[in-house]
Amino acid sequence: MSEVDRAALRQLLVANYESLGKRLARRLGSSETAHEVLHDTYLRLESAAEIGPVRSPQDYLFRIALNIATDRRRAEARRLSTTEIDSLFDLADDAPDASRVVEARSELRALERAMAELPERRRLIFKAVLVDNVPRQELAKRFGITQRSVDLEVNRALTFGARHLRSLSQPFDSDPSESSND
Repeated sequence: MSEVDRAALRQLLVANYESLGKRLARRLGSSETAHEVLHDTYLRLESAAEIGPVRSPQDYLFRIALNIATDRRRAEARRLSTTEIDSLFDLADDAPDASRVVEARSELRALERAMAELPERRRLIFKAVLVDNVPRQELAKRFGITQRSVDLEVNRALTFGARHLRSLSQPFDSDPSESSND
């Protein structure tokens, strides 16, 4: 469509603004929305790259306006309401604070030191079961022991690690007779 035809569409829109506005208001349920859509229709006509032949210019303008209204409705549906936005501000932050991160790192280093104190077989079994997810049956074969013995080694390593961590948090309540050779 040529610039002359585009100008004719703009003139038609301006000349029929009120009648198009009323028709859109009936369809959209709001005269305010209808007028906003008509303004956007004018802007779309201005920015359209290429417009093909138009058989019914007034219906063409109405269709553009309806498409714009549909686009607006979809965009509004994606936006959060004020209540929804306010509720997002009330969400608790699950991220640990700096002091908790430092504490967790300290506990991890203490647990690593405790695991280093375990007998080698117990440490290897513990790591294989809890870190590497090696089946207990495979570990029993590898170490020449029963699955029950694998479970006992894992439990002893867990108990020792838990005691070690408790002793760090309560240094004066620790029992010096506890050892890693349970």
